[in-house]
Amino acid sequence: MTLLDDTLSAIVPASAEALAAAEARQLRLTKPAGSLGRLEEIGNRLAAIADACPPPLPARAVIGLFAGDHGVCAQGVSPWPQEVTVQMALNIASGGAAINAIARQVGAEVWVTDVGVAAEVPEHPGIRARNVRRGTRDFTVEPALTRDEARAALEVGIEAANEAIDAGADVLLTGEMGIGNTTPASALIAVFSRLHVTTVTGRGAGADDDMLTRKVRVIDDALTLHRPDPADPLGVLAAVGGLEHAALAGFILGAAARRIPVIIDGVIAASAACVAAGFDESVTGYLIAGHAGVEPGIKAALTWLDLQPLVDLDLRLGEGTGAALALPTVQAAARILSEMATFDSAGVAEG
Repeated sequence: MTLLDDTLSAIVPASAEALAAAEARQLRLTKPAGSLGRLEEIGNRLAAIADACPPPLPARAVIGLFAGDHGVCAQGVSPWPQEVTVQMALNIASGGAAINAIARQVGAEVWVTDVGVAAEVPEHPGIRARNVRRGTRDFTVEPALTRDEARAALEVGIEAANEAIDAGADVLLTGEMGIGNTTPASALIAVFSRLHVTTVTGRGAGADDDMLTRKVRVIDDALTLHRPDPADPLGVLAAVGGLEHAALAGFILGAAARRIPVIIDGVIAASAACVAAGFDESVTGYLIAGHAGVEPGIKAALTWLDLQPLVDLDLRLGEGTGAALALPTVQAAARILSEMATFDSAGVAEG
């Protein structure tokens, strides 16, 4: 048995009994039924995840940020040079990026992992060196990864989830850094959602009209070449995925196996969540969608995953920013279930 196999065998559906108990408790709290809208839904989901009503407060958050590069950048799908990946990984590790500022505001830790950066990453105390290979292959020519490489990257994510949870994390958030990584994300979402590439592909980090047209063609050609089967999620990852996408999928699987909620970020995380759900659809019960974002693939993926985003601020940065901004809302949802008085305990008459 591999770590991936062990993890998959440990995943069970979120608790229907705890969900029912949470829904019943919401009706007894001192408020009109349904008046807290999506907060009630999130609180109920947290109860189902923890198999406890009320659920524990998700107080210690770790953002698992995985960095990788992509051979498909050779096809001109991003306006940014690939060396920005290592530069930004170092910036994030040093605390200078947007995700660091937001993480400090919401009290989350940021764990940066090099799972597939193409350039040599200088040693840094803030970067976990877990490089599986130096960037993926160009999937317009050959599969991006071998199956063994895809599995290894998945297991990097599982190990990170286990390490974070063992260190006390009770909620995990997804983050990523990788120039060109919206291209494999769109490919993955197209495979699992069964939607056409044009529907799920956006501009990423600033593609103009010509570059967007090229990006759509590149993805469409790759899917025609490889014909990935959504029933074989490891094969889909190997054909058109990225190393950070695989690690994020593993991060999600690892959390689900330990009954820990995961707040997912934008289109990269949404594509990784599709992969994770491809391995076991019950994983979706452990997910909370952080934000809507402007990439069309997010909506397609979240629809397929049956999730609704909490935040809609027109974000398109990635790094985990949308997930981190959603964290206080998720925490508030848990507090409502555990700290609000019931009509009986408060002596309030019910309407």
